[in-house]
Amino acid sequence: MAHVAVNPSALPAPSGYSHGTLAGNTLHLGGQTALDSEMKIVPGGIVEQFRQAFGNVLTTLRAAGGEPEDLVSVTLYLTDIPDYQSHGREIGRVWRELAGSVYPAMAGIGCTALWQPEAQIEILGVAVIPEERLIRPQEQVNDK
Repeated sequence: MAHVAVNPSALPAPSGYSHGTLAGNTLHLGGQTALDSEMKIVPGGIVEQFRQAFGNVLTTLRAAGGEPEDLVSVTLYLTDIPDYQSHGREIGRVWRELAGSVYPAMAGIGCTALWQPEAQIEILGVAVIPEERLIRPQEQVNDK
């Protein structure tokens, strides 16, 4: 089966990776940090970085026809778990604002650093998109 790269034009053009890879109706969402359209990590701390990184994930999800309720797994990589925990209520409000009150299986993993030195969070996920909503960007086929 051919795997299809999903690289929405609203996100920075990837080089050496894809924002998402569609295999059947399962979308594997590549890790997103809080990069904005200028390729800079947004300022403001973990809450704003969560908002941007999760928004980037949702942009890729929607480019394939998915909705937040299609997420089945989300993994958060965090450089400062206590900081994330101390802002949990605010982050929860951002989640509900962007994705509603449905939560997939989740994990938070502490790490010492991310690709961009100022990044505090990276989010990746997996979604299963119903066939009736699935959008397959045919022009970006990756044969695996």
